[in-house]
Amino acid sequence: MRKYKCNGELETVICNACGKKMAVKNGIIREGVLRIDHTWDYFSEKDGEVHHLDICEECYDNLIQTLRLPVELEETTEFM
Repeated sequence: MRKYKCNGELETVICNACGKKMAVKNGIIREGVLRIDHTWDYFSEKDGEVHHLDICEECYDNLIQTLRLPVELEETTEFM
């Protein structure tokens, strides 16, 4: 969950899973977080809904341990 200042600068990021408030400084997140913005489309029970959520790195690690198939990992050397 994200909260923004009236000028549009990111103010707060809270993990939707555990409620942890993540470090944000000058509008920049200062720790690992997974942001999901998903628009549900046809053939789902959520057709037309847009879901937004943030998950801290610890909750992400716990989540992927519950998956039947492992997450595909790829290394990168350039960060944007």
